[in-house]
Amino acid sequence: MKTIELAEVSALAQHLEAGADEPLLLTDRGHVVATIVPGNEQDAEDMLLSINPKFQAILERSRKRLETEGGLSSAEVRNRLGLPKASGTKAARRRGRKARGG
Repeated sequence: MKTIELAEVSALAQHLEAGADEPLLLTDRGHVVATIVPGNEQDAEDMLLSINPKFQAILERSRKRLETEGGLSSAEVRNRLGLPKASGTKAARRRGRKARGG
């Protein structure tokens, strides 16, 4: 991965400001060659993992193992770890709030 300090690309600096909320397309003779999207540290980490072949291989092995061996529900994991039961699904919590007038 390459990293470029914003100060080194002064022509772009005026288009990239903190809090920008829309993508910036870089073109060469009218053809898009790159897209700069607003982001933060978490977005960068997510993007890097999504294109990392080793991480993708781990996910694929996990998917195959889940298909062949099955898995555990979150309730079973909580039980095995001795954690308290979850307070219910989001839908159930919403219904409870509506019933209480919230």
